[in-house]
Amino acid sequence: MNVTVAFLGLGAMGYPMAGHLARRFDTLVWNRTHARALAHAAEFGSRAVDGVAAAAEADILFTCLPTSADVEALAGQVVSGAASGLVWVDCTSGDPAMSRQLALRLREHGIEFVDAPVSGGTAGAVAGRLSVMFGGAESTFEEVRPALEAFAQTIVRVGDVGSGHAVKAVNNMLLAVNLWATGEGLEALAALGVDVPAALSVINVSSGRSNASENLVPQRVLTREFPATFKLGLLAKDAGLAMGVTRDAAVPAPLFALTESLVRAASREIGADEDHTAALKLLERWGGHEIR
Repeated sequence: MNVTVAFLGLGAMGYPMAGHLARRFDTLVWNRTHARALAHAAEFGSRAVDGVAAAAEADILFTCLPTSADVEALAGQVVSGAASGLVWVDCTSGDPAMSRQLALRLREHGIEFVDAPVSGGTAGAVAGRLSVMFGGAESTFEEVRPALEAFAQTIVRVGDVGSGHAVKAVNNMLLAVNLWATGEGLEALAALGVDVPAALSVINVSSGRSNASENLVPQRVLTREFPATFKLGLLAKDAGLAMGVTRDAAVPAPLFALTESLVRAASREIGADEDHTAALKLLERWGGHEIR
C-alpha cells in the first residue's frame, strides 16, 4: 500500500504496534511525551511529529489511548489537520456509545471513524500477533485490513461502529470473571493446605481451565511477580464499560455487576497501577493465605 499511516499513543501496546507499522509503511508517530516519539523514530524509522494536526495529514490514523475521553479530546486537532477521506482507526479499549457519537461528528468533516480494539497483551503486541475486533463498514474494513495485518494475526469485523468496543468490553469482563473465580477457588485450596501448583496442573487439563488458570496465575501470581503489563485500573474501567453494554442492551447481568464491584474494590485497595492479576491480592488479604 502506498499510504502514510500515523499512530497516536505510544504506550505499552501502542509503541510496538506502531513499530510493526513502520516496518511496512511510511509512519508518523505522536505521543504526549515527545521524547517517546523521538525514541520510536530512532528505533523503528518512523517519523516523530510535534502535533496531532500534523499526524492527521496521514491517510490512516491510529489511536491507542487509555480511554475514549482521551480520544475525543484529540478530535478538534485531528479535524484541523486532516484532509477529507481520512480513516481514523481507534484501537483504544473504548466506550461504544462515545465512539458512535464521535463517528457521526467526524463524518460531517469527511473523516471515517472506526473502532478496532485489540487483545493479546504486550507480548502479542511485540510479536505482532494481536487479535482485532473491528467495528465499521465492510468497505472500510477492507481498506484498512493491510495496515491492521502489520500487528495483528486475527482480524474480525464484528459489526458497525461501536461493535468492536462492545466486544472488547465483554471480553475484558470475561477476563475479570475468570481471574476472580480462579482466585477464589485457589484461595480456598491454599487455606486447606492443598498443593496449589499441583491442583492447577489437574485443573488445566480439566473442565475448569481458562487463560487465568493456564497462564496468568502460574506466570504472575504463583511467582509473585505481577508484572505491570495491563493495569488493574484499566481492567476496572473496562468492567464498567461492559456494564454499559449490558445496560444499553437492557439485559440482566448480575454476575457482571458483582465482578465489576469486586474489581473496582481491588483497584482501590491494591492500586490502580498494579498489574490486573494483583486483584487476587485482595482475595489473599480476605482469606489470609497467599496463592502460591
